[in-house]
Amino acid sequence: MALLLLLLFAVFSVVTADEGAFIGVNIGTALSDMPNPTQVVALLKAQQIRHVRLYDADRAMLLALANTGIRVTVSVPNNELLGVGQSNATAANWVARNVVAHVPATNITAIAVGSEILTVLPNAAPVLVSALKYIHSALVASNLDSQVKVSTPLSSSIILDSFPPSQAFFNRSWEPVLVPMLKFLQSTRSYLMLNVYPYYDYMQSNNVIPLDYALFRPLPPNKEAVDSNTLLHYTNVFDAVVDAAYFAMAYLNFTNIPIVVTESGWPSKGDTNEPDATIDNANTYNSNLIRHVLNNTGTPKHPGVVISTYIYELYNEDLRPGSVSEKNWGLFDANGIPIYIMHLTGSGVILANDTTNQTYCVARDGADQKMLQAALDWACGQGKVNCSDLVQGQPCYEPDSVAAHATYAFDTYYHQSGMAPGSCYFNGVATVTTTDPSHGTCIFPGSGGRNGTFLNGTMSVPSSNSTASNSVRHFGGGVLSSSLITGVLFLLVGGIFL
Repeated sequence: MALLLLLLFAVFSVVTADEGAFIGVNIGTALSDMPNPTQVVALLKAQQIRHVRLYDADRAMLLALANTGIRVTVSVPNNELLGVGQSNATAANWVARNVVAHVPATNITAIAVGSEILTVLPNAAPVLVSALKYIHSALVASNLDSQVKVSTPLSSSIILDSFPPSQAFFNRSWEPVLVPMLKFLQSTRSYLMLNVYPYYDYMQSNNVIPLDYALFRPLPPNKEAVDSNTLLHYTNVFDAVVDAAYFAMAYLNFTNIPIVVTESGWPSKGDTNEPDATIDNANTYNSNLIRHVLNNTGTPKHPGVVISTYIYELYNEDLRPGSVSEKNWGLFDANGIPIYIMHLTGSGVILANDTTNQTYCVARDGADQKMLQAALDWACGQGKVNCSDLVQGQPCYEPDSVAAHATYAFDTYYHQSGMAPGSCYFNGVATVTTTDPSHGTCIFPGSGGRNGTFLNGTMSVPSSNSTASNSVRHFGGGVLSSSLITGVLFLLVGGIFL
């Protein structure tokens, strides 16, 4: 079962990076049964994951990654930032101990200095740029500055007025830090590290942002968001946030700093007030994200300049504090068994457990009954779906509900259309799932007659405990700006079903 998350493409634009686009994975360690470093690396190699980000510079993990070729981003944890930022000697010692001691055997390519410092640890902000410079000076002294880039992950919440992207700007109270930070990134040919969480943008929008727009699902042209200043069309939240960052940098006269997304993902489980934290939505988001990045799609502002991205995250972390969703962002459980099987066909990657041909179109939970009925009538009429199996006495009559019958009609239309983009929309009352809705003798189109999700795990050997990182990590991207909400208000229910 090979999860090939790496495929390099040439990047061609005024915004460039030192290598082509890639998908990486963050490795958190807040698990009660954390696999040991050897087991973690075995999983990475089995899944052919070639880029990882650590939230610290754990020696055992770096030794396990030696001679694998895996590209590693190590981190200065937030609780070490003040020391590094206040002392050149402390920074030099950090680099000697956590980088110089491991290269070239371990392929360390970047250092993330802190995590979301401006929003999580603002009292340390005054020394952030000093920390970046001190770390970089230590790399120069070790002749590693051309190999190892230095940056710091920022929360996208520091971008204000983020829709339309062309009017976005950074929170001006942070300009005394951001301007010298961007000068540093520019002078060292590094990149802006940005954490992008469409899940939180969607949750904080109070249903103004459509779920499909957050999940990269295909939208009809009349549902796309349009930047009124540039006339650029946006089909997903991810691109809009990334372009907002580009425009915010341009507002400060920085136009040649590339962006790497250091965290993005979607939770597979949540509290009762998080109904869209589901396995299907996590699968949809991450599968579409991977395809979007590796297909060299770029963003509307920079087409063809893909945004290399690290998925948050490798494992579910049961020791993470907070809501249920905080513990369920992982691709795998502690035993290396996938939480869901990603469907990646068309992304240029090979996946032995690819389920793109095992996806189904079903009625969305909680959809309006009148809209479902109207969509069902359309599918069985103008949509030319053969709905004879829904007649009383036929195999798909039971359960006799609008949602159940609509699911059968939607899925039939979806497969008749070759699972084409937009063929599972139905005015927003339908959604794609990897769970086979077949039941009893009612076998849905696309099914092999098997029910339930398809999970073929890669089991690792029994795991041992490891010390969890104390680095502060994703806090949800902050408050959604009113302009982003206003900018997508036009994405309302239209008069057609596709």
